[in-house]
Amino acid sequence: MTSKKQLLFAYGLAIHLLLVAIICYAAFPVTAPAEPVRIMYQTTAGKVLFDHATHAGATGYSLSCFDCHHHPMGDQNAMTSCSECHPAAVEEGEQPLTCLNCHNGKDIRDTPILSRTDALHKGCTDCHAEFEKGPVMDANSCSRCHVI
Repeated sequence: MTSKKQLLFAYGLAIHLLLVAIICYAAFPVTAPAEPVRIMYQTTAGKVLFDHATHAGATGYSLSCFDCHHHPMGDQNAMTSCSECHPAAVEEGEQPLTCLNCHNGKDIRDTPILSRTDALHKGCTDCHAEFEKGPVMDANSCSRCHVI
């Protein structure tokens, strides 16, 4: 049998190791990746899970960031979110204020601006059709991307 002294030593050692583990966990946190690994878009048609590794990774489609993302004029390294240029709903001839931050209203007057939904559908399906990878839109194909 174990003596009371050995049992107290074992409990003390366990507590010390637990404290060391907690301190190490707090001192060396895992850093978040520079880009999001996965994005879950909340839509009225159902959630869409977008996986960056599949699209940008060497084992995936090997796309560069700017194959999908736009950048403001004059800054080739910065990216804007889709919603800045493509609002949820666009009226005929309407130009979002963010477009006018970089563009002259006269220069883009006749440029059709798609809603965010239409821009994503067009961008994703055109790219999938071009590379012949991933889901493409056809009749009753919403469930290939949208999940409930």
